[in-house]
Amino acid sequence: MIHALFLSGLLQAAPSEAEHYAIETFAVPEDVSLEVSGMAFLEDGRLMLCTRRGEVFLVEGTGDDPAQLEDPEDPEAVRYRRYLDGLQEPLGLLVHGGWVYCVQRGEVSRFRDVDGDGRADELETVCDAWQLGGNYHEYNFGPRLDAEGNLWITTNKPFGGQPFGEVTWRGFALRITPEGEMLPTACGLRSPAGVEISPFGAAFYTDNQGEWCGASKLSHLEPGDFHGHPYGLFSCTDPAWTYGPVEEPADGLTFPQAARTHPTLKLPAVWFPYDKMGKSPAGMAWDTSGGAFGPFEGQLFVADQHHASVMRVFLEEVGGHWQGAAFPFREGFQCGIIRVAFDPQGRLLVGETNRGWGSKGNRTEGLERLSFRGRVPFEVHSMRAVPGGFRLRFTRALDAASARAVESYSLSSYTYLLHSPYGSPEVESEALELKRARVSPDRLEVELTIEGLRAGFVHELHLDGVRDAQGAPLLHSEAYYTLIELAH
Repeated sequence: MIHALFLSGLLQAAPSEAEHYAIETFAVPEDVSLEVSGMAFLEDGRLMLCTRRGEVFLVEGTGDDPAQLEDPEDPEAVRYRRYLDGLQEPLGLLVHGGWVYCVQRGEVSRFRDVDGDGRADELETVCDAWQLGGNYHEYNFGPRLDAEGNLWITTNKPFGGQPFGEVTWRGFALRITPEGEMLPTACGLRSPAGVEISPFGAAFYTDNQGEWCGASKLSHLEPGDFHGHPYGLFSCTDPAWTYGPVEEPADGLTFPQAARTHPTLKLPAVWFPYDKMGKSPAGMAWDTSGGAFGPFEGQLFVADQHHASVMRVFLEEVGGHWQGAAFPFREGFQCGIIRVAFDPQGRLLVGETNRGWGSKGNRTEGLERLSFRGRVPFEVHSMRAVPGGFRLRFTRALDAASARAVESYSLSSYTYLLHSPYGSPEVESEALELKRARVSPDRLEVELTIEGLRAGFVHELHLDGVRDAQGAPLLHSEAYYTLIELAH
């Protein structure tokens, strides 16, 4: 039975991402450089986007307002109306309280259209309590609004010289109160290209692999956290930092070792293994579409700038720490992705630029949309830590024989070095023994019993032999669970 179904799966055509999720490309006029760096939807459902070149556009014809164009579903039938220009590399938009907020290099700003002519006519500074050292990589990301009304932003550390001198609060998460006061909140960030407040109220950010950041990651932000990069720790002597001194980490320990010796070090929620899961994670969005985007309601979708792809993340809280699994989701976009946002219809808008860094794809910039085609893919829906192993849930019923066969799976674990060289190889890698695979009565779940689970390590799982009830293989047969806390 196992052998027959396995051969049947091999004979079937390999599943395709495009069968389940369609990419649509929107036309862009020749006189518009659409290097998208932020996206938000106005109260009336219209899309607003900003570009790294400092322009803000209202976009008509993406399907958000059927009255705008005769054929709003035609990606070619799109209009871009300049709403504002002259900003300094804005890298995010937020609509709140009748204003549109953005973060520029030197400040958090807000603007609005008072007279209704489709152009901003008021622009105000909300907070400019940090300085610039003149480095090209002094990006700021956000803002995002928390339940207390604070705006969260993340600041990039400089890469190279600072002609105006070294300045504080680079490589930090900052909160801006409703009164405009800056509250330094977490330190040790490197290149934190995405920041988001989850539907359950927690703040998360994405970071890019580099020095002191062994691989790209998704991390939970809490007041007083240190995320591993020592640049900027001199800022923690400033009275505005209210969480006590932060010591520089030892150079060359593994991350689990460093966490035991450095009590303020915050380990990631999810590691994105280099090249296996992109190279440069950026913006992210939680699926709150109520099923319009497929079977992954409540999960997180993360853009990758280099791979021109979107990844999927399942999160859970174990032992007080957010952790979970990363999965491939959709490749094939025309350019590196900086920002993603769900539209009111539950489709994922994708804003792109390669910014001169390079990326997969045949374009340098643009706007695309990812839509669920109504056909549920065969995927690992979720991967949860349980005592002694993991519980997997699938999007379709399993062939029980292939799912309970231990040879259908392979598993290894590894970690990374917290050190000053760029990135880290996978270190302390070990193959793990799968003792048992138990299939649930409804054939939608498998519980794996595993010998040798290790706290603080990535657990890479391959499910090459698993088939659904019709003998089809998984669309993506790999998963990467970052097991910081063992389940008990």
